[in-house]
Amino acid sequence: MQLAFQLLARLPLWLLHGAGAVLGWLVFWLSPIYRRRFLDNAAQSGLPAKQWRAAVAAAGRLTLELPRLWLGRPVPLRWEGAQRVEAALAQGRGVVLITPHLGCFEIAAQAYGERFGQTHPMTALYRPARKPWLADLESRVRARPGLHTAPTTLAGVKQMFKALKRGHCVGLLPDQVPPLHQGVWAPFFGKPAYTMTLSARLAQKTGAVTLLAWGERLPWGRGYVVHVLPFAQAPLAQGEATITQLNQALEALVRQHPDQYLWGYARYKAPTAQPGA
Repeated sequence: MQLAFQLLARLPLWLLHGAGAVLGWLVFWLSPIYRRRFLDNAAQSGLPAKQWRAAVAAAGRLTLELPRLWLGRPVPLRWEGAQRVEAALAQGRGVVLITPHLGCFEIAAQAYGERFGQTHPMTALYRPARKPWLADLESRVRARPGLHTAPTTLAGVKQMFKALKRGHCVGLLPDQVPPLHQGVWAPFFGKPAYTMTLSARLAQKTGAVTLLAWGERLPWGRGYVVHVLPFAQAPLAQGEATITQLNQALEALVRQHPDQYLWGYARYKAPTAQPGA
């Protein structure tokens, strides 16, 4: 499989995205469970189908662009809002960069590492893949200059706190369902979703600046735009009210770009106990 990744990494981005669109629709029609979850989540948003239908293809593009992003040549990239990161880092309090399952969340971390990582590296929280070969590849390609990785364990959380105390940056997906006892139930598009409290705890205990970031996938393989947006009222305390505020900010972002949201993600699933807990 790693050989397949290496071969795919040599292909042009437009071809990978084209094939990915086909893959997205194939999975949608061939997997009843995935299709039902996708449609249920999209219906929960209340948005018309014409706004989110393109997200079916976007999910496939997300899959097939990974080999190129991990092992291939650099892709076209530009920033919108990089000055917000610069201003936040200049304060010396650290930055919590939260990126939802929107667009290409892989490119957001890579772009930060390339632009700011030399002086203020990012520590990105990630959940290791279940398949050994993919977990091995993932750990090797995601750890690069200016970009460190932290697993979703107590050791990983401590690693993130240390990074912020040094005035550096941490990145995480706030709409990823955390293990049991590491989140609270808060509404997301009007339905209770188990949501991690880690971003709130990081900001509260370190005084770090919280920003929203996501990687917009441009059509026809033209590359990506990394958008950085202010989080007007950064979460400074743990609790359902604070996490509801976070989910509302994510909702607003998804409503603007529903065609690039990962509607097939099991956002409303019940949490499970962390291994070894």
